[in-house]
Amino acid sequence: MNLNNIEIAFFLTLFAGLATGVGSVFVFFAKRTDTKFLSVSLGFSAGMMIYVSFVEMLPYSEKAMQAYFEKGAFLMTLLAFFGGIVVIALIDRLIPEFENPHEAHKVEEVFDKKEAESFRKLHHVGICTAIAIAIHNFPEGMITFVSSLSNVSLGVVIAVAVALHNIPEGISISIPIYYATGSKKKAFFYSLFSGLTEPMGALLAFLVFREILNDLLFGILFGAIAGIMVFISFDELLPAAKKYGEYHLAIYGLILGMALMAFSLFLLG
Repeated sequence: MNLNNIEIAFFLTLFAGLATGVGSVFVFFAKRTDTKFLSVSLGFSAGMMIYVSFVEMLPYSEKAMQAYFEKGAFLMTLLAFFGGIVVIALIDRLIPEFENPHEAHKVEEVFDKKEAESFRKLHHVGICTAIAIAIHNFPEGMITFVSSLSNVSLGVVIAVAVALHNIPEGISISIPIYYATGSKKKAFFYSLFSGLTEPMGALLAFLVFREILNDLLFGILFGAIAGIMVFISFDELLPAAKKYGEYHLAIYGLILGMALMAFSLFLLG
């Protein structure tokens, strides 16, 4: 590994990670009163996560496992997938609720108990999504970095693909947090921080894992990440999308998210 390649690899990883912040900028143009837009956005994020989990991540995980488990690759992928679900379910239980219910603001500034609970839940959705995407971005940073070290052209393609994925991910984090707290700065911060875990992943790959990075590790990571994203979609995003808008709006958002993810994977595949 020469110094020039390392610098390029870090730059590409940082570029991909900052795309999450680009998505979060969208919150500065959002109107907090537009709950229909919120519903579509949450459904969109769920569709994106579900599609990439089943179409991209699980097949990648199984393929990576095949070099180590000739007949048990699919079983190992399933174990990683459901292991990821268990992990995020435990994290979901440990995340504290919005500490002060009186800080949950609505457009009309009415603080009855039902509305406070509603916005606490939405804040919880945003935090869970940020955690899921941060975990998701960490190995993506490793992959972008390692790929760029071995082949700069391949690294550029992967970085662009990851960046395209990260823009709507930034929206999916920032919008629910903004709607729950009324703070655009807080929404932007959470979203940007989740994206910065990508260069953190690159740094970890360089300092610690460069000697042990292999297909088995990536297979386990991507299987687990797929489970995490599917859980978040069904447990947090879709119920919230339905709650804050018409049922059909949530479904339209879900289909739109799937379509955009499919189209981006087709173009960059």
